[in-house]
Parts: sequence; C-alpha cells; structure tokens
Amino acid sequence: MRRAGCAPASPGTATLSDYLTGVYAALGVLTALHVRERTGRGQIIDLGLYEGTFRLLDELAPAYARNGFVRERMGAGTVNAVPHSHYPTKDGKWVAIACTNDKIFGRLAAIMGRMEVTGDGIYGTIARREARRAEVDAFVSRWTSGMTRDEILTACEAGQVPCGPVYGIDEIFEDPQYAARGNLVRIDDERAGELTLPGVCPRLSETPGSIRWAGRALGADSAAVLADWLG
Repeated sequence: MRRAGCAPASPGTATLSDYLTGVYAALGVLTALHVRERTGRGQIIDLGLYEGTFRLLDELAPAYARNGFVRERMGAGTVNAVPHSHYPTKDGKWVAIACTNDKIFGRLAAIMGRMEVTGDGIYGTIARREARRAEVDAFVSRWTSGMTRDEILTACEAGQVPCGPVYGIDEIFEDPQYAARGNLVRIDDERAGELTLPGVCPRLSETPGSIRWAGRALGADSAAVLADWLG
C-alpha cells in the first residue's frame, strides 16, 4: 500500500508473487485436467506474475471503481472493522484482536469491564468506531498493555472474542500447534546439509506428500526424465 510522502511497502516477501503464481497455475492444471476428462481436449494456462497478488487484493478494485476510494497503508488495521489490529502486551509481546461487528466488540468491552462504550456509547457502532479509529485502538492498547499475552488470550477465549498471538519466527519453532501439525520439517539435503523447511501444504489423507530435498542440482534428473519418461 502507498502512503503520502512514503515509499510503497512490499506486500510480504519479495517472492510472494512467484509462490502465488505457482499456486494458481496448479489450480489451472487441475481445472484443465477435469475439463479434459469431459472433452478430451487440453488447454493453455495463461498467468501473469502479478495477477495472483492482484486477485488477493479483494475489495480494492471494486471500491475504487464504485466510489474512487484509494486505500493507503493502515499498518495492521483493517478497513471497515475497528478494533481489528495488533496490540501490545504487558510482557513485551503482541496480540491480534479482530472485532468485525458490533456484537463482537460488545463481548470485548464486557471482558474489559467497559460496557458503557457500547450500545449508545461513543464506540457502540462500527461507524462511530471507524470515525475514531486511532482513539479506539489506543483504548484497546491501554487494556492489553496491562496484561500478559497469555492472560489476554485466556480472557478473549472465555469471552468469545477472536484473538491470537503475533509470533516471531522463534516462537513458531516453540509453538506446539506447529509441531503437532508437522509444519516444520527437518531434512538432510545432499547439497545444503541439514535444513528445516515449511511442511507440505495442503496435506491429503491418502497421499499426504513429503519433502525429499530442497532442490535438485541442475541436470540431476535429466537422464531419468529423458530415458524413463520420454523413452
């Protein structure tokens, strides 16, 4: 997103478009194979490298086409939802809290013991909160700053408020959910040695897949492909 007077920020990793193009290409292959079963004809799959990223921008194009709205950088905030951002904790960590409607915000206010701001109160509707976005975020931040991350997560879970920890990569390695889901896979690569890589996604029940190497050397399988596959 752009912001007046600032250079545009990169949307995640610089290779995001490469990965997304691969995902959409795979979807195209599966679709084409499905159609081929019915028609007997193959197809050309046409993708631009930027198009996968553009597709994930969701409402930006229709919003601009309808009313000329140009969304700029909002940090961790979200359009049309407040509070919906990242908030600091007493122990120097961060949590993500998402109140996408007035009902959820009411549950958050109940946890905070501040029900007077709901209903007819100053933050009672999404329109009022949107008009005071910075003020609402500061209001929530003051509350989260007085509690540890674990205390906030426990309170929000009990109060049915969407909330999750904002992890650094070091905390991902420590999280039991990532371990239980097999999201970190350790392999011994013939060229790079021992590596830890993100696990296969998605996993299928009958053919879950596995990682055998991080990438083969140039030409390592040429003979096998030419001889065994192509004859």
